[in-house]
Amino acid sequence: MKSKVIEIAPYVYQVGGGRLSDSEDCMVYLVAAEGASCLIDTGAGGSVARIIENISYSGLKLDDIKTIIATHGHIDHIGGLPAFKDILGAKLIAHKLELPAIEEGRPELTAAAWYGIRYKGVIVDRVLSGDETVMVGELALHCVHTPGHTPGSIAVYVDIDGQRILFGQDIHGPFTKEWGSDKAQWQDSMQKLLALEADVLCEGHFGIYSPASAVRDYIQGYIRRLGR
Repeated sequence: MKSKVIEIAPYVYQVGGGRLSDSEDCMVYLVAAEGASCLIDTGAGGSVARIIENISYSGLKLDDIKTIIATHGHIDHIGGLPAFKDILGAKLIAHKLELPAIEEGRPELTAAAWYGIRYKGVIVDRVLSGDETVMVGELALHCVHTPGHTPGSIAVYVDIDGQRILFGQDIHGPFTKEWGSDKAQWQDSMQKLLALEADVLCEGHFGIYSPASAVRDYIQGYIRRLGR
């Protein structure tokens, strides 16, 4: 049976985005611990059924997904939230500064009009206010506040079998005042990510990078290109 997901590391998979679902989707990742799993972002919403099919077809347990982390409130990352929360009954985690986008669905913050999508806001079950840790089974997912792309953007990292896997998401930007983007904050956030010395980077739209030197080069390349 051909898998419809990409195994990145033990317990870590790409289940949507790229060639796995609609082109409008961000990269959607799954951390699948024993008896408990976490979905990181949900795509734009048009391919929820396909992402669910990917997960189920590949032998991963849909019922184990107890948690969803939204890295920020743009529609290509949160459009699938209403459906996934309804189907899975999972608890949603996001930073407090993204609540106007995620809960209120403010269109200037979600950028829903860019995609021609209508978004219905959903309640965040656990609101982060800084750097916090989320337990998924026995795995510790560390949520790091990385403002810049949006005020409440977060990155997530997990240490597994001696490797540090970083879900950096939209390292590449873009930036607009309408979203509350701040390039100075973004540069500080990128330095924060570099200091983590990750072995694998799972980016928001442009793929998966390893080893650690490739992760560093990727982040530094955007600092040089986009920095003030």
